[in-house]
Amino acid sequence: MDYLESLRWPTGVCCIKCGSVKVSRITRETKSKNKRKRLYQCLEKECKHQFSPTAGTIFHDSHLPLRKWFAAIALVCEAKKGLSALQMQRHLKVNYRTAWHLCHRIREAMKEPRKMFSGTVEVDETYLGGHLDKRRTNPGLKIPVVGLVERGGKVQALKVPMSSAPILIGVVKRRVEPGSRVITDQLRAYTGLRKDYDHDVINHIKEFARGDVHTNTIENFWSLLNRGIVGSYHKVSIKHLDRYLAEFTYRFNRRDMQEELFAETTKNLLRGKALTYQRLTDSGLSAS
Repeated sequence: MDYLESLRWPTGVCCIKCGSVKVSRITRETKSKNKRKRLYQCLEKECKHQFSPTAGTIFHDSHLPLRKWFAAIALVCEAKKGLSALQMQRHLKVNYRTAWHLCHRIREAMKEPRKMFSGTVEVDETYLGGHLDKRRTNPGLKIPVVGLVERGGKVQALKVPMSSAPILIGVVKRRVEPGSRVITDQLRAYTGLRKDYDHDVINHIKEFARGDVHTNTIENFWSLLNRGIVGSYHKVSIKHLDRYLAEFTYRFNRRDMQEELFAETTKNLLRGKALTYQRLTDSGLSAS
């Protein structure tokens, strides 16, 4: 609880209703696991609001103790190739539904705002899903995913309906500053990038790199993502794919920030809105 307070109020506890720093701490004894033993009361005459360190956060209405929440966050942050709900279930000794919901809530907190890239940007696409077998009546569905990485910077990955020229070029235009250098493979769909970008092409049939012209960085990320899905999750649904992509990009972008990773993820959970189980399992829920 002390750690949670230090993340939420780094300069000291303040009222969550009026913002006043004049608060009094109330310590109470309770036998119920659902009630917090620590409360604060605002001393402003017009307010007098009582609140706990978890009030208004994702932890407030959770039946899980904070120790298990923190253990789950640490496990997800440290799992380079992902952690399945079954593994989480075994580690925390909770039921599968709780573990699955917990994993998705942490992934939701790992979503990052879209950022415009500049400089040298590698762009590539991959396909996730089952193996295509024409002999089957219901062949495996391949989901196209586009990835962009800024040399010396971060990576972004998002699923797209198809890998056609209008969609791929549209993704690049929405995420890369005009005039930047863009490196792709020989896919014809990228030809239109020459109008707005310094477009370099690497022909993988003939070579893997030509000086600094390569897409090795984004392909390294694809390798990590595919190993994680095949090895840890085995398969992921289209509905929740965006969260899995957010998880892998979040960790990849902070691969040199292991000490800060746990604290930053916990802060995101404190500030973010709770992803309810009903919303998560709603058949009408969009993948975003």
